[in-house]
Amino acid sequence: MAIRKSTAPHLEQKYTDPKYFDYLNELDDFFTKSAGSSVGKLGSFAKYVPRGMLARFLARYEVFKSVLTVEGSIVECGVLEGGGLMTWAQLSAILEPANHQRRVIGFDTFAGFVSIASEDQMSTSEFLVEGGFAADSYAELQECIRIFDMTRYFQHISKVELVRGDIKETVPRYLEENPHLVVSLLYLDVDVFEPTAVAIKNLVPRMPKGAVIAFDELNLPTFPGETLAVLQELGLNKLRIQRPPFGTAISYAVLE
Repeated sequence: MAIRKSTAPHLEQKYTDPKYFDYLNELDDFFTKSAGSSVGKLGSFAKYVPRGMLARFLARYEVFKSVLTVEGSIVECGVLEGGGLMTWAQLSAILEPANHQRRVIGFDTFAGFVSIASEDQMSTSEFLVEGGFAADSYAELQECIRIFDMTRYFQHISKVELVRGDIKETVPRYLEENPHLVVSLLYLDVDVFEPTAVAIKNLVPRMPKGAVIAFDELNLPTFPGETLAVLQELGLNKLRIQRPPFGTAISYAVLE
């Protein structure tokens, strides 16, 4: 059976068990051939969702719960296809429907990596090239947000915002234009050094005690730039870094 990279475009082929791609392809075929509408199938999502993807969803749920009573918006740096971004939006709409102050803001180039710094050169990832992890999902996500808003409380107040461009430029500019911003959750998933360092430097001062910084590639050889940016801007020994007990690369630290 041929591996469909579209089934899981973020997976590193050389680090992933080929049997796992077989598993994904089987699920893909099963979903396509199963009876019922797509929305109906989503209602029974546990039949179809890969276990690892469900684990990532649960990890995000655990992270979100920890900031439920913390003031501030959620900022995700590195949106890709938008699954994480819309997880934060859905969780907020479900668990705190009246919290119109909590916004979900996603920063991404939507064109992949802009540049590769020297701190990233030890990466073992096949995606570490200019334009790597490109996902032209901006227009699709705008439509997704429009549909999401249809059944949400306070529909007249924007909940989810996309900021397109190089984070090294867009984050400082966004703060100039939105001086009121307080951040309760910063989710770092841009993989490489420079935008990660810029995000930390500019956004962490906006985070109160109890806020959470979450990491997607910390302690991973595929993208050492994230770890090096945390070392430079925060210092690892100043953070109590935790991870969910189930299988996922997500880790997080509560600011104390």
